[in-house]
Amino acid sequence: MIAVSAYVTNEKGEALLVKTHWRSDTWEAPGGQVEEGEPLDKAVCREIIEETGIVVRPIGITGVYYNATMNLLSVVFKAEYVSGEIIIQPEEIQEAKFVELTEQNIHEFITRPHMRSRTLDAMKAKSFVPYETWEVRPYNLLGRLNE
Repeated sequence: MIAVSAYVTNEKGEALLVKTHWRSDTWEAPGGQVEEGEPLDKAVCREIIEETGIVVRPIGITGVYYNATMNLLSVVFKAEYVSGEIIIQPEEIQEAKFVELTEQNIHEFITRPHMRSRTLDAMKAKSFVPYETWEVRPYNLLGRLNE
């Protein structure tokens, strides 16, 4: 399985965090599973709008993580807030909010260590991993992040 999430900040520098039904003991970056054939950058945008009503623009990939227990590859993006007000979709998540997130207070919000390390990596990222989406036969570049 492949999942995506994003460290999203608004114009005040606050981070968008969500609390899910199945991990209600922690806040985390919004995201979810990639659908078959779906480009990763499109998946993260779709998941965030489905969960929160917020429209984002991915800037780049800050990390790739593997959960061996669940055989899950997780790709984390950094993204900018574009528009929208938080509208919680109860079938998707319990809560969502923008918070002033720092290295000093992150433990108050993100209690699971693997989620915390991903978020810290995204917060500190100065550069990004190049990401491209291609069609082949014929070769057609559909999109590129980190140009």
